[in-house]
Amino acid sequence: MVSAPDDLVVQRPEGLYCPPGDFYIDPWRPVPRAVITHAHADHARYGHGHYLAAAPAEGVLRSRLGEITLQTLPYGEALEHHGVRVSLHPAGHVLGSAQVRLEHRGRVWVASGDYKVAPDPTCDPFEPVRCDVFITESTFGLPIYRWRPDADLFAEINAWWARNVEAGRASVIGCYSFGKAQRVLAGVDPTIGPIVVHGAVRPLNEAYRAAGVALPETRMVTEVPDRADLRRALVVCPPSAVASTWLRRFGDSSTAFASGWMQLRGARRRGGYDRGFVVSDHADWPGLLSAIGATGAQRVIVTHGSIPVMVRYLQEQGLEAEGFDTEYGDDVVEADAAPEPAA
Repeated sequence: MVSAPDDLVVQRPEGLYCPPGDFYIDPWRPVPRAVITHAHADHARYGHGHYLAAAPAEGVLRSRLGEITLQTLPYGEALEHHGVRVSLHPAGHVLGSAQVRLEHRGRVWVASGDYKVAPDPTCDPFEPVRCDVFITESTFGLPIYRWRPDADLFAEINAWWARNVEAGRASVIGCYSFGKAQRVLAGVDPTIGPIVVHGAVRPLNEAYRAAGVALPETRMVTEVPDRADLRRALVVCPPSAVASTWLRRFGDSSTAFASGWMQLRGARRRGGYDRGFVVSDHADWPGLLSAIGATGAQRVIVTHGSIPVMVRYLQEQGLEAEGFDTEYGDDVVEADAAPEPAA
């Protein structure tokens, strides 16, 4: 797309750039100043000079990026930089995820990052923000993507775990170490059996607990002396671990993958999993449309995902819609950006 001279956000090789403010939003190449919507690896990268993020994201950002120059801002509070008023508002995606509201000379733009509108006990709920221009993701921007209520979803996961306990085999659920793992942990019934987590999941759990998010007790595999307990365990690990030798220590097991992509026929089979559970930290099709409508924006810019479908649909609804090319990923990119400990 061709940007207008007064656009508050434009595309540059480094990422999405705010010209009057002279800063970037979730840049994918090193820049002097970056506003970060959340700590997933495709949005929060190492190497920027200065980072600004929502206060609840501090623990997970430092866990994933290490020593960075990080300034945090409570949700809803604003600061002014080169005449641009910047505030961060809950996106409901993962812990600390934020939408970036920009106000300059009477114009208001909102860059959503990734978001979901469904309730989630592990992060602040999505907050609609009125604006003139809304930059939305479209990871699951197709009508086939419609999520089930969490109560039904976790009843299914718990029943699968309980059946495996009766059969004497571990229940291994592959899910991304940041966000998805904590959502799974918060939703399952810990009375069914012990819960074991992979070494990549543990530091993120600690960051969530430090932020006040309630998670059940979990253990590393090396902290379970009785192998009989491993055969009753729910094992939460990154997808890469499911196909590794790390899994052998659990003996007989049933494997599952938790992802929005499990909505597609054949996705579970192609991944080699016994089960697939449709768990997503992104908005589904109705959620995307409700979020866009709640902003009141007449211009919508669509990023990563099903951009042509979403743009065409919004144009048919009478909105001015276009796409931004970005290097953001989707659920696949959220998998493990850093090498994982073996235990």
